[in-house]
Parts: sequence; structure tokens; C-alpha cells
Amino acid sequence: MSDTVPFSISASAAARIKEIIAAQPEPEGLALRVAVLAGGCNGFQYQFKLERDQAADDVVIERDGAKVFVDTTSLDLLENAELEFVDKLMGAHFTVTNPNAASSCGCGTSFSLA
Repeated sequence: MSDTVPFSISASAAARIKEIIAAQPEPEGLALRVAVLAGGCNGFQYQFKLERDQAADDVVIERDGAKVFVDTTSLDLLENAELEFVDKLMGAHFTVTNPNAASSCGCGTSFSLA
């Protein structure tokens, strides 16, 4: 794999990750894990959770002091995608802008491939 990671973090997502981690009782070493799992209403779903432990196959992506863990299997499905944080009237949430997704659900948490 080259030094260029095919998954990125937007400035808004990095800022929100830092806010969430700073609010935790023990923030030291925490990162946001982004994973793609089988399931959801379109075949695959995104999972976001705080984790302290980096797995051997994780790729670490950092921006503006925020750290994200992504396993290599998920990274294949996130090629050229970007993690974003959206704060709208209907709610605030992380979302992934994924050019590989042929379709996605209305809430943006699941997708299918072409």
C-alpha cells in the first residue's frame, strides 16, 4: 500500500472527534474507529465507535489532532471516501461521502456497491 491513505477526514469531522474524546472521563489514547460491516438496509453499514486499542491491521488517519482507526478490509470499501460531520436541523451525525456507494439509505448509515 502506498503512503497515501485513500480515506480522509473533513475539518468538521476532526473537530467533532476531538470534542467527543475531550469529553470522555479518560480521553488519553482514544480514537474514533470507522468500520464497514455487513448488514443495514442496503447491504453494508458504517459503524462509528470510540476505541483505545489499535489492531495490527489498522490504518491510522489523523487530521488536526483527531485520530481515526480503520481496518484494512473496511478501508477497501472506503477508497476515496471522506468522513464528515453534519450538523443540520434534523440532527447532527457523522456520515461518509463514499463514491463507491451505488445507493444509500436516507439516514446515510448504510450503502450498497454497484
